[in-house]
Amino acid sequence: MRRADRLFQLLQLIRGRRLSTAGWLAQRLEVSVRTVYRDVAALQSQGVPIDGEAGVGYRIGAGYSLPPLMFTPEQAQALAASVRIAAGRLDPELAQQAEEALGTLLSVLPSRSRTAADRLPLHAPARPHTALTLERLGHLRRAIDGRRLVHLGYADASGQASQRCVRPLACFCWDTVWTLSGWCELRDGFRHFRLDRIQTLVVDERCFTDEPGKTLADLFRAVCDTPRTAGAAGGFL
Repeated sequence: MRRADRLFQLLQLIRGRRLSTAGWLAQRLEVSVRTVYRDVAALQSQGVPIDGEAGVGYRIGAGYSLPPLMFTPEQAQALAASVRIAAGRLDPELAQQAEEALGTLLSVLPSRSRTAADRLPLHAPARPHTALTLERLGHLRRAIDGRRLVHLGYADASGQASQRCVRPLACFCWDTVWTLSGWCELRDGFRHFRLDRIQTLVVDERCFTDEPGKTLADLFRAVCDTPRTAGAAGGFL
């Protein structure tokens, strides 16, 4: 890879994340960490507002922008494949936005890249989720974004019903199953709920704020630190 191409790719990687460590950048670029340090310094010397330092991470300063990006035919195909696969797994509102965004993006690409995306021989016509599950996904997605409590009428794998008040933190797609992960007020811990087992869903007008031990970062730490055979992080119900 030419150094100019590597510098451009490095800039795109830093631009695409809130914080990027030199180790992660080196792995993505397949170069040494020392090379990343030199390249970052080169970009900074050219006036690119990269904030951060070695050992901590880098990010682009606020307000910095690049000219519109052009994608290779292969990258255009990757974008088309992503939207085609995701469309049947997203709630209708978000699926429509994804398709419109792809159309907008392809419309400004060179004809070669646009044609490659149109001719991509990969399709995902099946919808693995029911309309009701995807409707719930939309409600939960907006509740997470608005940091609103949700009340669930839920039936676990054995059919036992319960009423839960949950701080929704994230939804996860397991191909044919969507799950909600959050802090369950009833169990006083993290729990994961299958959307197809939710019987009733009410989004509360009340909002919640982050509390130590109850955030999404805490959830990820709990899952990573807990052996698979244990249930301290809360199992799927």
